[in-house]
Amino acid sequence: MAFVDEGKISLDDKVSRYIPIFATYMKSYITIRNCVTNTTGARSDAGVAKIFDRSKHTSLEDEITDYAKREIQANPGTEFYYSNIGPDIAARVLEVVSKKSFDRLIMEKILRPLKMRGTSFSNEDGGAVNPSGGARSTATDYINFLSMLLNKGMFEGKQILSEKSVNEIETAQFTGLQIKYTPKMAEGLHYGLGAWIEETDSDGKPSVLSCNSFLGTYPYIDKCRNYAAIIIVQKPQ
Repeated sequence: MAFVDEGKISLDDKVSRYIPIFATYMKSYITIRNCVTNTTGARSDAGVAKIFDRSKHTSLEDEITDYAKREIQANPGTEFYYSNIGPDIAARVLEVVSKKSFDRLIMEKILRPLKMRGTSFSNEDGGAVNPSGGARSTATDYINFLSMLLNKGMFEGKQILSEKSVNEIETAQFTGLQIKYTPKMAEGLHYGLGAWIEETDSDGKPSVLSCNSFLGTYPYIDKCRNYAAIIIVQKPQ
């Protein structure tokens, strides 16, 4: 959304505009919006645990080339299938547009401005960066991020994202689609851009949003009560 604010991309741009191999493999209709809403229609590995499997990819470019070659399960924008595919394609688009790596971009656009000094997307094992799987972070860092969203994109007097972009993140997307797969923890919820909408107010506007993690981290924003919180669960060794 920072790139949208800067006019460098539009959510409704076709991915093939930036990554031509998608047109080569008959996927020219997939948009960036499809990617960040899990509606690409590209064949996905079953199960949310696959989001954390990166053993065979050494770069995000290599990973996305693999996705471009996969079969299409459904036309883009016709069914919701929660997976790692779409978010990582969108991340690769940003790398192409900026000519910078995703971990460097996230540092420049989000982590440094929000003083998230203990957060990193870098893969210490040398494999591909994993945007969809998330970063290593701290509760304090994540609260800074949630606070920015709660305050309409503002953090310590600086506009990190526009209010319009924050509203777009929190708006339910493609609400009438068939749900092909969603994590059990999010069944029955609508999806924005990377956020689950848990509750709406009397006007139908999102009031409680979350981003439940397969590994137990549970950040959420309550707009009605004006607070954000994060629960981090550590499994016994």
